[in-house]
Amino acid sequence: MSRPPFPPFTPETAAQKVQAAEDAWNTRDPERVSLAYTPDSVWRNRDTFVTGRAEIVEFLTAKWQREQDYALRKSLWGFRENRIGVRFQYEWRDAAGQWWRSYGNELWEFTADGLMSRREASINDLTITEAERRIFGPRPAEEQGVDIPIR
Repeated sequence: MSRPPFPPFTPETAAQKVQAAEDAWNTRDPERVSLAYTPDSVWRNRDTFVTGRAEIVEFLTAKWQREQDYALRKSLWGFRENRIGVRFQYEWRDAAGQWWRSYGNELWEFTADGLMSRREASINDLTITEAERRIFGPRPAEEQGVDIPIR
């Protein structure tokens, strides 16, 4: 199994990889998302450590049950050979109806066949009002490649 584009990345292929990840995560389909990772992929997500596709599916299933109406934006931060640095923001609401914006950075490492073998994510959460929301569902095609604001 492979997942183009393949390393070593160029500015164009790194941006394609980031957009593909954003698109997949916005489906909120854990099985689909897990296929972008190696069978033995290792993650650090905040204070949680995950290894392998089965644990990725379990982790994402619980995440998207807790983080309702999840909508994500990713931006390419930098790349080198088989690694990509990403910054992201996503919005979601909890079971009580409180809206949140989560800010973070990810470090990604890929195998030669384009699957992600390592993902490290640092994330901070900020409460927002519904009126402060700015991310509504998947990114429209005309907004792909547009950077996300810091605030």
